[in-house]
Amino acid sequence: MGTPKRTLVTSALPYANGPLHIGHLAGAYLNADIYVRWLRGIGEEVLFVCGSDEHGAAITVRALKEGMSPKQIVDKYHHLFQSTFAAIGISFDVYDRTSSELHHQTSQDFFRKLYQDGAFIERESEQYFDEEAQSFLADRYIMGTCPRCSNPDAYGDQCERCGSTLSPTELIEPRSTLSGSKPVMRSTRHWYLPLENHETWLREWITDGTIDGVVHHYPADWKNHVLGQCKSWLDAGLQPRAMTRDLDWGVDVPQEIPGSAGKKLYVWMDAPIGYISATRKWANEHGKDWESWWKNPETSIIHFIGKDNIVFHCLIFPAILKAHGGYNLPINVPANQFMNLEGNKISTSRNWAVWVDEFVRDFPGMEDSLRYNMIRNMPEQRDSEFTWKNFQETHNSELVNNLANFVNRVLVLTRKYYNGAVPPADFKDTFLDQDSNQTTIQSWMNDLAGRIRQVDISIRQFSFREAMQQVMEISSVGNQILQINEPWKAIKNDPDSVRPVMFISLQIVVAISRLIRPFLPFTADRLDKFLALDSGKEQDRIKQLLDAIEHKGPLLKSGHQTGDSGHLFDRIPDEVIDEQITRLHGRDATSITSESTEPPFSPQKETIQYDQFTGLDIRSGVIVHGEKVPKADRLLKLEVDLGFERRTIVSGIAEHFSPSEIIGQQVVVLSNLAPRTLKGIESQGMILMASLPDGTLEFILPGSPIPPGCVIS
Repeated sequence: MGTPKRTLVTSALPYANGPLHIGHLAGAYLNADIYVRWLRGIGEEVLFVCGSDEHGAAITVRALKEGMSPKQIVDKYHHLFQSTFAAIGISFDVYDRTSSELHHQTSQDFFRKLYQDGAFIERESEQYFDEEAQSFLADRYIMGTCPRCSNPDAYGDQCERCGSTLSPTELIEPRSTLSGSKPVMRSTRHWYLPLENHETWLREWITDGTIDGVVHHYPADWKNHVLGQCKSWLDAGLQPRAMTRDLDWGVDVPQEIPGSAGKKLYVWMDAPIGYISATRKWANEHGKDWESWWKNPETSIIHFIGKDNIVFHCLIFPAILKAHGGYNLPINVPANQFMNLEGNKISTSRNWAVWVDEFVRDFPGMEDSLRYNMIRNMPEQRDSEFTWKNFQETHNSELVNNLANFVNRVLVLTRKYYNGAVPPADFKDTFLDQDSNQTTIQSWMNDLAGRIRQVDISIRQFSFREAMQQVMEISSVGNQILQINEPWKAIKNDPDSVRPVMFISLQIVVAISRLIRPFLPFTADRLDKFLALDSGKEQDRIKQLLDAIEHKGPLLKSGHQTGDSGHLFDRIPDEVIDEQITRLHGRDATSITSESTEPPFSPQKETIQYDQFTGLDIRSGVIVHGEKVPKADRLLKLEVDLGFERRTIVSGIAEHFSPSEIIGQQVVVLSNLAPRTLKGIESQGMILMASLPDGTLEFILPGSPIPPGCVIS
């Protein structure tokens, strides 16, 4: 497993203007929690840091809508976050908030040092101003008609109907959310971080994993879509990034700096510093040295985020840290992609979401069922989807029929044959393994150690779906061992042969109780209770498991008395799921279901012959680079990996996707289309897309990841 080391793990700070939904859980919190719990279990030193992001224009917009002050809003959602994370088992070591005095001080100290070191430039720009409210307007304070889909209530930074990224000046008939009046353009002055000055070392750090020629990390360990998005930004040329805003709510620019009156730190300047201030809070409370977690080169930093935060954590925040000096940079940023819901994007504005606090309330005692489904469908490399029917299926078929069934059979038979005590056995005793081969207990325990090491490898590669499957496979094997050996039959004529079967089955249950804790902590607690084991702390639990196997000792000694068992999981009936589906679709009269009642399908084209279809060479590919085509609003120039070669393809999708968000996207390519020249660029194929009824485009995705170059027929 390697020597113990120190690892600082952060999860993206949730924005305190609404409750947590399953997309948040699958994006940045559940994966981090698994990773942290595993490191604790194998005895490594780890600190898990998070907190509420409580500044920015969206907070004040929410406050206006709810008739509350920004402080009341952030208090409301901060406390909701705390209770929700605890209820679903996210095991932060510290959960702080950016409205704290310590955070304001930490952020201001950062800004002050950067200012004193000349790291900023000052720049004047035109910005919308509300003359009635006498206030400059941040992007979220401006609404208008979306130029893409004509949504009359698009925000100045994004249209929540079509998902397009916007700038305030693109809105048709803009209006201020403060007064409803039409804003005017007025000049304002702010401090910017000139990212272009950091481009050389950032490119070296991202592409080669080195800083000044010294190896920092291995880019091969980073996810393709993370590297791809960063390289796309670097290739396009970095631009100065504003570090301050004209706002009433946030961290003040230090007063001693000329021109600071009315200026606040931009939320992307102060929010990631929240990781540092949270670490300081934890250290103060535990008598520890916070700098050892941020400045000691033996500490590894890993940021768990969603893909919409990649650039901030991989380019902007590292540039801030390096400009300040003395801080470690992350060795990995394993960003997940997005989770969709019942065939559509999660939309908080339309209430098209599964809220985690509501789930915990509606399904008491089933927190691990949600965790399990999130892990099984975790969007590690591509967008994934949650459906209530799939939730029911994974619960009933995998948690009930596999895991709960195995545990229940083992404990019931142990109680029936041995009054609940672990039967005597020698590690040289034999039984039939899952392949019907005669094997010894010791041999199978060695096999178990190998399986545990595979789980460790998967988790360190951030392949949590794979790791969970490997743990569940141990339960499946246990079921097979019982089924092949049939102790319920052998007990009548050959009771001595039953002892090793039940002994090894109990060892498997103990192993599962240890291995499953990072994934399903509440289930692990119930298993420990069934086995009459002390749940205790997570620290070293998995290490102790491996040590016991290595020293040829049992995980559960003969004679140990197990406790009272029960059902780990009960089946979820159809009517419970149907109720959730009905509630989801009935939340919003203008929801997705009503919008798509009569989709405006395009007329079908003329019939073709089979020979015409077979002449098409359609293959899988992966977008590895993208950039906008100059003077062409609709076109993107893409580099697509087809396995056997890379192609340049010009695609008319620029109004629907930015180059940075589609790096690593799996696509379907018509590869034998005759080349054609578009805006002076030879396009060597066509990416096939689905045109939805609302006019948006979506990629055509296969059911599971496949290698580039596969023929699609």
